[in-house]
Amino acid sequence: QVHVVESGGGLVQAGGSLRVSCEASGRISSINAMGWYRQAPGKQRELVAELTSDGITKYGDPVKGRFTFSRGGMKNTVYLEMNSLKPEDTAVYYCKVQTGNDYGTNDDHWGQGTQVTVSS
Repeated sequence: QVHVVESGGGLVQAGGSLRVSCEASGRISSINAMGWYRQAPGKQRELVAELTSDGITKYGDPVKGRFTFSRGGMKNTVYLEMNSLKPEDTAVYYCKVQTGNDYGTNDDHWGQGTQVTVSS
């Protein structure tokens, strides 16, 4: 079983910064991708940033130039540095970890999410 835990959310004023962290643990044979998604009330979950299996980091258009994705020295940890935050960044931020399995396919594992609220 794979456990995914996010931390670091909170309340910040518009223009401020916040960093969220994600750590994966448990029975992990290989990590193919790790990333951040977010979901605001009444909206669909959307990509924030993701490091893919080919080593490319993708960002969602709304956060390009403001958010930075990074991976820790322990490869099962990732961070999201959020700068110049806007009220529309308010959402629950979820970490997704994609692992390989014994069948040659991939499994997606999600954390429970961390709330980020940006006040105007």
